[in-house]
Amino acid sequence: MTALPTTRHELGLLWRARPGMAGLLLAGQGLARLPGPAIRKVPGIGWVTGDPVVAREVLKDHRSFTMVGEGGVGDLWAQILGEWVRDLFDGPGHHDLRTRARDLFTEETAAGLVAKAWGPVLGDAGARLADGEPVDIAHLARVLVGRMMIELLGIPAPDGRSESTPWPDDDGALTAFRTGERLARLALGTAGSTTLPPAAIAEAKLITDELTTGVPHAFRTAPTTRLLGRARELGLGLEETTGLASLLMVAGTETSASAMTRTAALLVDTGEQHRLLAALGAGAAGGTVAGDGPAGAERPPSDINLWEPVVREGLRVTSPASVIGRGVSRDVTIGGTRLRAGDRIMLLVWSANAAVGPFRADREYVRETRQLWFGAGRHLCLGAALARAEIAALLRVLWPEDDAVPLRVVRRRAARRVIVPGYEELVLARS
Repeated sequence: MTALPTTRHELGLLWRARPGMAGLLLAGQGLARLPGPAIRKVPGIGWVTGDPVVAREVLKDHRSFTMVGEGGVGDLWAQILGEWVRDLFDGPGHHDLRTRARDLFTEETAAGLVAKAWGPVLGDAGARLADGEPVDIAHLARVLVGRMMIELLGIPAPDGRSESTPWPDDDGALTAFRTGERLARLALGTAGSTTLPPAAIAEAKLITDELTTGVPHAFRTAPTTRLLGRARELGLGLEETTGLASLLMVAGTETSASAMTRTAALLVDTGEQHRLLAALGAGAAGGTVAGDGPAGAERPPSDINLWEPVVREGLRVTSPASVIGRGVSRDVTIGGTRLRAGDRIMLLVWSANAAVGPFRADREYVRETRQLWFGAGRHLCLGAALARAEIAALLRVLWPEDDAVPLRVVRRRAARRVIVPGYEELVLARS
């Protein structure tokens, strides 16, 4: 019997999100093991590949492949935000934008953003778990991501709200998250074509205007300690900043919440939380941690970041952005296959990453996959450092280094008909 590439619960999330896509991802993972070309053609979809090396070649070849042509996410954004997106996201203006925006999210600034936006909420969740209360991690993740959206986009408090009432609050955060989720859902059904119907474009523009309504004011007035203020300081214009904010909003909404929640569930479901607990305990006692390298060499915990491999492994196994689409802009041979200009190719990111093996909390860096869950090349996710900081922040609260104990799943429910697989409900409690 062939071993499953991940847990049954994870496979259930894929199926309930989009059954057709789940079947394609599983097929892609299986095809990667068979002899034959690394790229194959699927009727109604176009070219597909689950090979991590070929996928990276595609993502790095910006002359032959484009994200703003049919099949790319930039094509969706151009229909919603305007034709300027094609230059800013993949044309000559993109290199200039990336050059100026590359310092928006460093490891240090990302950690600071998370601490500022999430500190009290995470502290409350940790206290409730420590008191023996169950906590819905899926709900918590939506609140956290919604708060981050408000922080990054400068979303103002609703009209009529008392100035003495703290903003943002949990209700406002959930509203922001659900609004971003509504925008992402409009991409359902675009696997075969990224051309949106007029009604979807109109709705998407309304949602985008709603979410970015505070950007112009915040762009002018925000201090340089906030994202929009730093964008202004770096020389980005309002149009560029609004476009970046919109992209970050969609790219980092469901994906961040999904990765946080599913990584927590994987630690419990696979039993890998006990490996993590052992490492945390050894660190507190000044002992050693078993390595995953040659001869299982032991290393002092102070020599490694215990959370780095856990976060990386969670991103690999879940791969929230499970597929990446590109349009073929010129004839090219790749992976032994000739692709023609006007074709489209779907990179099965989840399939490529799943082939490495099941979730393991201390798995060392895998060169073949690298950071494929964040893309590659000049379109490598701008918010990668922020995503890592967000996942680590939640996991540290669930398994605090000074009081970590096993957790158990009280109940769970998968989200249905969503772009990014995830949990609608995931209630955890101390065992």
